[in-house]
Amino acid sequence: MNRTYIVLLASVAAALSACVTPQQLDIIEREQRTLRSQTSTSRGDLDSIRAGLADTSANVDQMRREINALKEKMEEVRYQLDRQIGRSTKEGDQRIRDLEAKVGKVGEELKAQAGLLKQRDEEIRALHENVRGTKSETASGGAQGELRDKAAPESEAAKKEYDEAWRLVERKDYRAAIPRLREFLKKHPNSGLADNAQYWLGECFYGLKEYDQAILEFDAVRRKYPKGDKVPAALLKQGFAFAELGDKVDARLILQELVDRFPQSEEAGRAKQRLKTLGS
Repeated sequence: MNRTYIVLLASVAAALSACVTPQQLDIIEREQRTLRSQTSTSRGDLDSIRAGLADTSANVDQMRREINALKEKMEEVRYQLDRQIGRSTKEGDQRIRDLEAKVGKVGEELKAQAGLLKQRDEEIRALHENVRGTKSETASGGAQGELRDKAAPESEAAKKEYDEAWRLVERKDYRAAIPRLREFLKKHPNSGLADNAQYWLGECFYGLKEYDQAILEFDAVRRKYPKGDKVPAALLKQGFAFAELGDKVDARLILQELVDRFPQSEEAGRAKQRLKTLGS
């Protein structure tokens, strides 16, 4: 109820007071008091409701601010995650490209090594044929041996060059000794020291653990200088080189040839001992 309604009731009560009895007037006054009391109560309830609404509105505003703050944090987190994922993806792609490049490089190196192995295999195969045809090779090499035996006495220059190369071998400076020995053999192929130089050339490669090349150089001793005193030593180290490569068959073949051809030599005794370790 509002104030206009209450005034209207009061006016009606005043107008009627002249014609109503005292009992009726008491009743009207009681109703007025009741109405005033209800109006006061309703106003208090309305104020309470308004206060509650204000609190609710404040709470809603606070919640809205908190939700907005959470949204901002979520956007920041999403942005950071996107950056990290993007960086990780780029780094992963770069690593993959690096690995692919390394794999390609290794593949090229493997191809190159395969070519070298094929070349070495052909050289070893040719050497095997030479080993199995020892008698024919010895006969063909005899002329070269005789030519060396007829060579003039060593010149001082040749002896000096040989000694210089030998000192490098003695110091185990094999890399430096190899070109010096090759140069000596090129300049003095008929020298009485040529078979020694050829043998030490094989020893250089053996010392460097390049056993394939060592086998070829030792084989050159027996082919080019079959009557030289370095043949037994060359056969011995050639057999050892085959053993180092795991080729026991050819190792036994070479060492047995040494024992058969030079039974009284010191190298033959060492060959027998190694043959025992290689088995039958």
